Amino acid sequence: MTDTDLLRQHGLRVTAPRLAVLDALEGHAHLDADAVLQRVRTAVPTVSVQAVYDVLHALSDAGLLRRIEPAGHPARYERRTGDNHHHVVCRACGAVDDVDCAVGHAPCLTPSSTSGFAVETAEVTFWGLCPTCRAAG
Repeated sequence: MTDTDLLRQHGLRVTAPRLAVLDALEGHAHLDADAVLQRVRTAVPTVSVQAVYDVLHALSDAGLLRRIEPAGHPARYERRTGDNHHHVVCRACGAVDDVDCAVGHAPCLTPSSTSGFAVETAEVTFWGLCPTCRAAG
């Protein structure tokens, strides 16, 4: 399915900034808004910062992007959605990578109490040092 079809399927207008944001994140997961903006400006040089933020928000709300916000780091965006995967973050350089849910049903963790909530997903962030920072350390 093309990105144009994907936008239409989710009831969104097809615009150059939306297509450029989707393209910027294709194969480049975990980009922050500034990195997305830089990539988008190669395709749409006149796009404003606010337009990119608006597109990121709209695409996240529509479920086409996933927004993650590791503590102490800017929000990051990825196209991998709907599979309840988790993330590992390097404490030194901030690198982020995906961690598939290894065992159990989604969500991967069963809370001891839900306080009446119907739990749909669990967001788990693993923290440590990436191989590059470990080798430098």
